[in-house]
Amino acid sequence: MHPTSNNTHAASPTLHLVCGKIASGKSTLTQRLAAQPCTVRISEDDWLARLYPGQISSVDDYLVHAARLRLVVAPLCRQLLGAGVSVVLDFPANTPASRGWLRELAEQAGTPHILHLLDVSDAECKARLRRRNEDGQHPFQTSEAQFDAITRHFVAPDAAEGFHVVRVTT
Repeated sequence: MHPTSNNTHAASPTLHLVCGKIASGKSTLTQRLAAQPCTVRISEDDWLARLYPGQISSVDDYLVHAARLRLVVAPLCRQLLGAGVSVVLDFPANTPASRGWLRELAEQAGTPHILHLLDVSDAECKARLRRRNEDGQHPFQTSEAQFDAITRHFVAPDAAEGFHVVRVTT
């Protein structure tokens, strides 16, 4: 974005979304995207870890707390986008239902969106997951069994969903 003469940014905010398996590089990509001017990153993992410390130990726990978080994040995103700020949502857009919520958010804000699809093999994700768990810097530890259980629900986006998809490969 280029500043206009009155020192505000040109009106072209974008909602950036990410779709990819656990440890596919979603957070790394969103951090890079958020380095652009007039762009804010909102990380589901960071917010969940801070708002619900020690309370997420199962997929069911995640679903309950993530739903609560979405109630707060949606109006915040609409306000930021409406103010001309691009938003990078580090939330997994890994199922048609989650992408539906995100598409609705973009439509309500009246802004364009980009769905970044991280195309990374299960083997590479598991290798990254092991390194991430050993590093201990991520707010959540995920076992390979949990990876497999959660990955069973992963559905790549279909053209009929109406997203502008940018495929990211390793």
